[in-house]
Parts: sequence; structure tokens; C-alpha cells
Amino acid sequence: MSDGEAPKKGSPRLHNLADFSWDDISVFLALVRHRSLSSAARELAVNHSTIGRRIRALESALETKLFERTRLGFLLTDDGDRLLSEAEGIEAHVSNISAQFRGETARITGTVRVATMEALGSLFLAPRFSQLYKRHPSVRVELVTASHWINLSKREADVLISFPKPRGQRLATEKIGEFALFLYASEDYLAEHGTPQSMDDLNKHVFIDYIDELVVIPAVRWLSDVIRVPDTAFRSTSLVAHYHAATAGIGIAMLPTFVAQVDPRLRRILPNQVIVKRDFWLSVHHDIEHIARVRQVVRFLKDLISDNAACLNGEKPWTS
Repeated sequence: MSDGEAPKKGSPRLHNLADFSWDDISVFLALVRHRSLSSAARELAVNHSTIGRRIRALESALETKLFERTRLGFLLTDDGDRLLSEAEGIEAHVSNISAQFRGETARITGTVRVATMEALGSLFLAPRFSQLYKRHPSVRVELVTASHWINLSKREADVLISFPKPRGQRLATEKIGEFALFLYASEDYLAEHGTPQSMDDLNKHVFIDYIDELVVIPAVRWLSDVIRVPDTAFRSTSLVAHYHAATAGIGIAMLPTFVAQVDPRLRRILPNQVIVKRDFWLSVHHDIEHIARVRQVVRFLKDLISDNAACLNGEKPWTS
């Protein structure tokens, strides 16, 4: 901004740099990510009243309101969102300085929120995050599982693994792999109803599926890729529920290999005739993709999908 030029309307203003504490940037970022004073305080090892006081001081220095307090916690105002972009830039810059002078093996700390679908998060990612913790014991993961779209642009998560490619502003998105789904049924179900030997035989069986009118992400309608109007014995919004219903012998379910193949109670049906595939898309917001802890989690997730590609595609059995 040139001398005498007025600040843009609606933007945070700073008249006196001496009134601005750069330490408050870390407090601001903690409150953005945790949305509550107590959680932010725990991360920074201070009292929750200190968080509130420093946020008020920051708002006073910038002469703007940064947060709205709602039933969902502290949410950013428009000015707060503008400051977030700058604050994360500062954080990334400091992180890069540390990496340059201390090397990539320097201690990486902080929390990264990873969002994905329920089954992938709970049954595949969660137990494998122990590998990440061994490499970076000071990194903490918050896993968000949901059947709806997670909005990275609104900072509902730092990293997203989704089946369809997400849309959003300022997202770095790439396909990192794919996974296969097959029809599975329990030994008890097959003993009672017989094993399908052809596609036509599927019309004689009952299935487990999603509740159609409650499907938010159309990509999960994978059973319709195989049979258009199945005789459905059980419906649920949860793929984990589909899995448990299948093991109980209620019907045939379309399941990813990382869910069903590790359970000896389930058998793959028509493995050479019925196979459905979906892509893995990894997304991270441009403003935080260079932060060391985010970069390490992204690298871990990409390596994890790549290393297990054969199993995820059903070309190789899972060993655990």
C-alpha cells in the first residue's frame, strides 16, 4: 500500500505495530482450529481466560471483530477469514525457516484434522495412524468421519480424502489411488440361500444397501452399478452397519476390500464378474499445504494408499 493510501474497506487495520503481538497469531490459529477457548487453551498450555483476553487484544489492535460466538463454537467473521489466510502464511513461513535450518528431521508438532468417509476413516486409517505417530510422535491427528461433504474452504478440516473429486475455492486436489468393491455375503447366508453362480442368480437374493433418499454423496450408490432394483432386506446410512449386517447373514452387501476382505466370515461373490471401483481424491487448502505437519500427514496418507494399492484394488489379499 502506497503512502497515504487508505486501507481497503472491511479489512482489518493496524495503525501501530507496537500494539500488535505476533504471539497472538498462534492463539488466533488455535481458536480457529478448535473453535472453543478450553480446547485452544489445552493446545497452548495456558488458561482459557488467557485465550479470550489475547483474542480481544488482537481484535482491538486490528480494530475489527474476528469471531462470532455460536452454538457450534467460535466461528470466523469475514475479517477473521481474511486474517486466517495471512496467519497461516506466517505459520508456513516460520515452518519453512525451521525446516531449512534444522532439516526435515526437526521436531514437527501440532494437530492436523483429517476428514473422510466413515468406513475408510474408522476401519482403515485409524489403526494405521500409529505408523505416523512413530515417525512424528508430536503430531496429533483429529479424524472426522461424515456421510456429508466436509468443507475445507471453511476450515472444517485440514486434509480431506474423498471418493468423488471435491469442489471448493483454493484447494489443492489430486487423485492418489483407487479402491475396489465386491459383493460379499456370510457363510451362513450362502449356506441357507445358495451361492450365486451368475449375474442372473442375483435376482434371487436379498441385499443390503443405503437409504436412497438420505444419500448425500451419489458416489456411494455403488450397488446400483451392479443391480438396478435389488430386493433389499436392510438399509442404513452407515457402511459399517452394512458390514455388520452382512456378517450377521441378513443379505449380500457391496463392500470395499479394506472392510470385508479382512473378515473370514465373509466370502466374495462372483469375483470375476462383479467389480466396482472408485477413486481416492486427496485435498488440502492452498493456505496450509506448506505447513510442516500438514505436509507430513499428506505424505503419509499418499504413501499409505500407494503401498496398499494391490490390496485396495482386490488384486492381493489383505494380511490383517
